[in-house]
Amino acid sequence: MIKAILIFNNHGKPRLIRFYQYFAEDMQQQIIRETFHLVSKRDDNVCNFLEGGSLIGGSDYKLIYRHYATLYFVFCVDSSESELGILDLIQLICFVFGQVFVETLDKCFENVCELDLIFHMDKVHYILQEVVMGGMVLETNMNEIVAQVELQNRMEKSEGGLSGAPARAVSAVKNMNLPEIPRNINIGDINIKVPSLSPF
Repeated sequence: MIKAILIFNNHGKPRLIRFYQYFAEDMQQQIIRETFHLVSKRDDNVCNFLEGGSLIGGSDYKLIYRHYATLYFVFCVDSSESELGILDLIQLICFVFGQVFVETLDKCFENVCELDLIFHMDKVHYILQEVVMGGMVLETNMNEIVAQVELQNRMEKSEGGLSGAPARAVSAVKNMNLPEIPRNINIGDINIKVPSLSPF
């Protein structure tokens, strides 16, 4: 099972953090620092698997990572996960990020860069949720993931995005079919007179 997905840059600045096991916030920060120190000091030509740090479970857990350009993609997993399977998953996530950003921004990215993660955090989280949820891998078919992301993009465009939300809310209230508002409300001995309200 996947315990955490950590993406940080060459300087240890977190760009995406997702824990699938509860840790207090200060413990999460320590795990991120320890993981960065374990992964960043390794040479590029060594194995991409290592035992988890002392904070995340020691030898019962593994850190599986890839270093792309300025980003480290690190998966903290228990011993039941396949190292090569997780490496393939990291490759898949990076490829899907790149392909989705190509379609949405009409640009060509060869590698996922930090700015993609910073300026499109909502899409990054959506893609990650299509692939992994609750620490379990849900989908590894790239075509299916891209199809779901495209469907989400079409839904957002048809709804007008967040910028159109206030206008849609006012329109919905205006179009509501409410029965006529009562002018007098009687509750036992209490008689309440309702003032007239002007229409929208």
